[in-house]
Amino acid sequence: MPETDTAECFKMTLAGKPIEYRVLQSREAAEPRIDVDIRGIRVVIPYDRQEDPEELLADNAAWILEKKAKYDQYREQAPERVFEAGETFPFLGKDRELIIEPRAKHELDGSIVCLRESAVAQSSVKRVLENFYRSQARDYLTERADHYADEMDVTYEKLELRNQRTRWGSCSTSGTLSLNWRLMMAPPDVIDYVVVHELAHLRFQDHSQQFWDCVGQYVPDYREHSDWLDQHSAELIFSQADL
Repeated sequence: MPETDTAECFKMTLAGKPIEYRVLQSREAAEPRIDVDIRGIRVVIPYDRQEDPEELLADNAAWILEKKAKYDQYREQAPERVFEAGETFPFLGKDRELIIEPRAKHELDGSIVCLRESAVAQSSVKRVLENFYRSQARDYLTERADHYADEMDVTYEKLELRNQRTRWGSCSTSGTLSLNWRLMMAPPDVIDYVVVHELAHLRFQDHSQQFWDCVGQYVPDYREHSDWLDQHSAELIFSQADL
């Protein structure tokens, strides 16, 4: 195992505020680091190093508390979705009513998402609905990626669907484009921004002015869409299991 996480959760006061954290020993880490995300605070220490976690946390107090506040708010804003017929779920930026009925296949019909009754009976509404989103994401995101790759004169090797908690996309140096399937809940213009953002990394690996100029060439109002994601990302949480 490359990493060992302590089962114990430690507590301390950081800049006058109580926090909880875990300590993870890693054979892969070259230097100590602090991870703050939706799961909480973790201090990562190389296996062969002796470090004081509280000292590391104290040295980075302002950054840690800022990140923690962001994820605390994200968690509080997460919708409590009920997975049953009659509920509404966002799809391409619009709320759609969920219908379960006898039919040959799942489909989007105007303002309604229709699930095949026999599939739900063999599984669960949540799982079948997630699979529907994923299948729609595969087709839709591939079409948008191919469209913009052609416009931008770049080539990606393959597209992978992910379910990261707070990350919407990435693009590796080898050309693997990774996109979060939950983007299918966002408006189409926001999806296009994320696709262009990641494809632009095939030209520029950083977030330099050249990178943003490239993004702006294909999505002129990208700042508006980036702000939308910052403000509404919690609405794209599919279920409490994503937290």
